[in-house]
Amino acid sequence: MEIQIQLQHKSYPIYLGNHTIDKLQAYVSDEKKYFILTDTNIPESLVRQVQSYCKQSTIYKVEPGENSKSFATYKAVCEACLAYGMQRSDVLIALGGGVIGDLGGFVASSYMRGISFMSIPTTTLSQIDSSIGGKVAINLDHVKNIIGAFYHPDAVFIDFTTLATLPKRHIQSGLVEALKAGLIHDASLYEIFKQPDYMDQLETIVFKALLVKKAVVEQDEKESGLRKTLNFGHTIGHGIEAYYDLKTYYHGECVGLGMLYFLEDQKLQEQVKTILQHMQIPVDVPFEISKVMQIIAKDKKAKQTHIDVVRVDQPGHAYIQPLELSEIQALIERSHHEK
Repeated sequence: MEIQIQLQHKSYPIYLGNHTIDKLQAYVSDEKKYFILTDTNIPESLVRQVQSYCKQSTIYKVEPGENSKSFATYKAVCEACLAYGMQRSDVLIALGGGVIGDLGGFVASSYMRGISFMSIPTTTLSQIDSSIGGKVAINLDHVKNIIGAFYHPDAVFIDFTTLATLPKRHIQSGLVEALKAGLIHDASLYEIFKQPDYMDQLETIVFKALLVKKAVVEQDEKESGLRKTLNFGHTIGHGIEAYYDLKTYYHGECVGLGMLYFLEDQKLQEQVKTILQHMQIPVDVPFEISKVMQIIAKDKKAKQTHIDVVRVDQPGHAYIQPLELSEIQALIERSHHEK
């Protein structure tokens, strides 16, 4: 399968299927250098397979996890690019999950004022969401993705065979982003998650989720309006994730928690809660509301007096509502009081 992202100033393909990494061969040149950025969790056989397609290449590994989306790691990767002699005509290959995609994309966007990069996402989260759309970033003081840019890859290779070694918790956490996509823009995708055997339709889920993001990004590349709906669940979700130092709960798990606060219909809320529990996603975690609100106030989406939050009133339909921080706090407090 292939999806083409068509933007005003750039277009690029997303390949989906088994062994799509093989298609990388058509995109490499013996005349260019390739900087393969990955992490220590990626199987060595996969890293070497990617390197085998690149005549001139080097491999640079970082530690897995959100801590690698830091200025220190960003600086180290840039220094490694410089030491390897990377020029503007050369290419960075991001091989890994969302952390590698975000970090690698941000390095590519800024090194020599921008070099080409390609993405090989190896987790459900990165395949469904972060590998496309052009958002690249690093964290600052536990505030997620606060330093970043809009910078698109030249190609994305989504190879389902790379998920074989992924722990179940990682797979399910990533799939929350697909559940989100269904809730905001595709009721038929949401319906798949109501089926006990939804995992049998994994490839369909990824494909349909990508179509949602493609449609949104092509209409609103820089998040001036419609693209904000992709942040459903993220406002409070990011707050909870940072409250636990970006370690205890995975990104998708926190997005799932964050979505529950902004589902307007009680029946739908209970339905989504049941789906999340079936996915083994936590639906209730303890946190200090005041501290989470301090984190939310620093969110990059926050404005002086309010945040544009995303609400869902029925599957497939989302809308944006500006809420003052005090209103968000009251909503959280009310929700916790009702439990």
